[in-house]
Amino acid sequence: MSLQQLRDQLRLPVISAPMFIVSQPALVIAQCTSGIVGSFPALNARPAEQLDQWLSDIQAALADYQQRHPDQQVAPFAVNLIVHPSNQRLEADLATLVRHRVPLVITSLHAPDKVVEAVHSYGGSVLHDVTTVRHAQRAIKAGVDGLILVSAGAGGHGGRLSPFALVNEVRTFYSGPLALAGAISHGGDIVAAQAMGADFAYMGTRFLAANEAHTDERYRRMLIEAQAADIVYTPLFTGVPGNYLAASIRDSGLDPDALPDQAPESLSLGDSGVKAWKDVLGAGQGVGSIQQCQPLGEIVDALEVEFEDAAAKISQHQPARRHSPR
Repeated sequence: MSLQQLRDQLRLPVISAPMFIVSQPALVIAQCTSGIVGSFPALNARPAEQLDQWLSDIQAALADYQQRHPDQQVAPFAVNLIVHPSNQRLEADLATLVRHRVPLVITSLHAPDKVVEAVHSYGGSVLHDVTTVRHAQRAIKAGVDGLILVSAGAGGHGGRLSPFALVNEVRTFYSGPLALAGAISHGGDIVAAQAMGADFAYMGTRFLAANEAHTDERYRRMLIEAQAADIVYTPLFTGVPGNYLAASIRDSGLDPDALPDQAPESLSLGDSGVKAWKDVLGAGQGVGSIQQCQPLGEIVDALEVEFEDAAAKISQHQPARRHSPR
């Protein structure tokens, strides 16, 4: 699927981030039928055998919706694969994705050479998420169809670089499709991402409080109450730097303002201790955009209005070009 083909199928140039635990079939279906790319991590399907059923359910629901709404464009969906060698499900999950001919595969945490070959065998596309220029260059060598640039402020395992720096440096050597992540939570942010040189916005946090998201009441309450200042960036919980809600860290018995760089022996993290994404909850710096819980379709409606308003303001207030000094 080419960049233009994908864009033509979307109401807005938005790809939803695959969120651990949160993204399940109900949310994916709502996103795709609302005109944006819905996605979920393969590891959310547990036990592993459930992945086949999830894919069948999503494909059947989207086909049924398209049949009932022939004049409405239904967006494709994506599945995220963790390519790191520690993922013991990778080979089996990839085979399941190939069998279902999943249109978009999002890869993370390792060079996706074998995934690219398998997905290209049936005409699918691979987008790889990166936080550094070096990782972007390695992914391009692997033959990916596009890059997801995860910049500072993104929920979950966010990067450290400013989106301006990351997009500009990658565009010096790569002209292919780019999606940009990092505190993108408003329709105007989508316009800004495109103005910077990205083709798509990659959004997760804005969808966390959607009615269809697999989030509990505690999580929803924290999201509504949080602002950007309530996001804590730390490698403590998974070994990889990520953004988390300070309130959830506090609820776990830790001081979000005085976290160690590594877990001390007295702090047990893992199966018997504090669990990332379940006890300590992820969110990006754009969390302040969440004011209430509402259906996913209403969120996309609001994003579209915001997007169009921002685009109109830019066209109305474009400054005159300055002549370069001779």
